[in-house]
Amino acid sequence: MPISSSSRSLAPLIAGGCLILLTGCGSSSADDGDTEAASAIPVVASTNVYGDLAERIGGAKVAVTSVISDPDQDPHSYEASTQNRLALSKAKVVIENGGGYDDFIDRMLKSDGSTPEVINAVKVSGKTAPSGGELNEHVWYDFPTVARLADRIAAALTKADPADAATFTKNAKEFERQLGPLEQKEARIKAEHGGEAVAITEPVPLYMIEASGLRNATPAAFSEAIEEGDDVSPRTLQDTLALFTGKKVKALVYNEQTSGPQTEKAEQAAKAAGIPVVPVTETLPKGKDYLGWMTENIDALASALAK
Repeated sequence: MPISSSSRSLAPLIAGGCLILLTGCGSSSADDGDTEAASAIPVVASTNVYGDLAERIGGAKVAVTSVISDPDQDPHSYEASTQNRLALSKAKVVIENGGGYDDFIDRMLKSDGSTPEVINAVKVSGKTAPSGGELNEHVWYDFPTVARLADRIAAALTKADPADAATFTKNAKEFERQLGPLEQKEARIKAEHGGEAVAITEPVPLYMIEASGLRNATPAAFSEAIEEGDDVSPRTLQDTLALFTGKKVKALVYNEQTSGPQTEKAEQAAKAAGIPVVPVTETLPKGKDYLGWMTENIDALASALAK
């Protein structure tokens, strides 16, 4: 029904009365939520692994954008979008992996002239390339590094929002406490299987494997070529497949996020020889958080070694 002129004249009075009533009685919970969301610290993480850490430590005080969140996306070949650039331009805290893993973050920050607080996980880790070798940049599989990263995130959020410093510190310490059982699982594997050989398709889980006391028997030329997206030479592929046909390894830890014909041959050879295959990924699977994801990875490795 059309609104009469008299009804229109009453509308501002009614709205004003409602406003007075709301002011007298206090704001609604919806308003509180809107205010909290508006004041949340904008955080951009290069992958959902670091996005999950930021959400755990920041809670409702952060608004996190994870640039790479699709478990089917190969982070090494990711092309950043306009939306990514916009999110970065508004961010107060940025969490990147570093070590050449997610250079698109630095390129966008440089071109936009943005100056957020940038946390580089590789720098936090303190890890460097071994003599004559290449840096393994997959530091989120190293729990001591992740613990230090939690403290660094809490410090960056505190800088952006000093009033909530106690919350950020408490959340970081609780997260670090929950990392303890994961390290205990690694120690248990080391005690039961220390020195045993495994194969990998890429260095993705190598920090976990080393912390578990296991020996990586994969030809370096194989895993490096797969990581760089290069072809594996016939001789190197033959040497790798011989690990399985000769039953020289107890398990194959397989990066299922970047599989291809040569890694599939390794997987098939392992299965044909009755050697367990342990799939891992570089980013969080859908519906998983960091702690649950890593617990499943370690449990799967322990189960494979026990067979």
